[in-house]
Amino acid sequence: MKCLPMVGLALAAALAAGQSSAEELTGTLKKVKETGTITIGYRDSSIPFSYLDDNQKPIGFAIDICAKIVDAVKSELKLGKLAVEFNPVTSSNRIPLLANGTIDLECGSTTNNAERQKQVWFTNTFFLTATRFVSKKASKLDSIDALKGKTVVSTSGTTNIKQLTEANAARKLDINIVPAKEHAESFLMVETDRAVAAVLDDILLASFVAGSKDPDAYVISTEAFSKPEPYGVMLRKDDVAFKKVADAATASLFTSGEGEKLYDKWFMQKIPPKGLNLNTPISAELQHEFANPSDSPDPDSYKAM
Repeated sequence: MKCLPMVGLALAAALAAGQSSAEELTGTLKKVKETGTITIGYRDSSIPFSYLDDNQKPIGFAIDICAKIVDAVKSELKLGKLAVEFNPVTSSNRIPLLANGTIDLECGSTTNNAERQKQVWFTNTFFLTATRFVSKKASKLDSIDALKGKTVVSTSGTTNIKQLTEANAARKLDINIVPAKEHAESFLMVETDRAVAAVLDDILLASFVAGSKDPDAYVISTEAFSKPEPYGVMLRKDDVAFKKVADAATASLFTSGEGEKLYDKWFMQKIPPKGLNLNTPISAELQHEFANPSDSPDPDSYKAM
């Protein structure tokens, strides 16, 4: 009978340890554990990163990468099942919806830069791009200076429109800058001659040109508004535990060689729903990034060795 108090103490200690372990979860991991659901923010027209197929289902390179993160979260939390919900976001609302808990991670084509890192965090870089403009060949616009005095569109809330605005002021170009709600709208304005050029990430421009009625009618500028810039999956700021899981998942994906296979699937082969092939080989810089995963916002850090 004397051993009963000791058994009671042991049980109490075990329960306390269990409660302590449960209480250790914070931020997104705690939210996901309690709800059994993780919510992915997606873009509806950021081909081939995050867009809708014929069945209005989110697909793309970034969506596939986020699926690996979801698997890692499920494993980390030892969940038998984990429901995945998708919530559409735009360039303007993606950061607020992440901050207020509407979405848990954003899987699109969002540039990781020092300014954004004041509000959010990013996983390891999964793509490198630069800001350029697309125009009709007939317009014969061969440089940024050639846009002087003309109407140019870019998507609101993006680094692209910020860089366009800065270049406009610095070069005294007197460009009429029109903000569009979404990337598809930006390209449509050039397609319908409401703007002479659209300023976006070059890979997004390539996807719109490939999917247009007359791809040969367009040209993407050689001159860029920016250095190569990194894309990352966006996470809530200061969520250390969740970022650790997401970084481990992406690092494993990239260093195993599976990242390049995913790249080949979305950039070098026909993709749904229209069977477009962007035919964009992986750059030496991105290959180096996959071999040495990083979440740096500094363009100068992404140099092929």
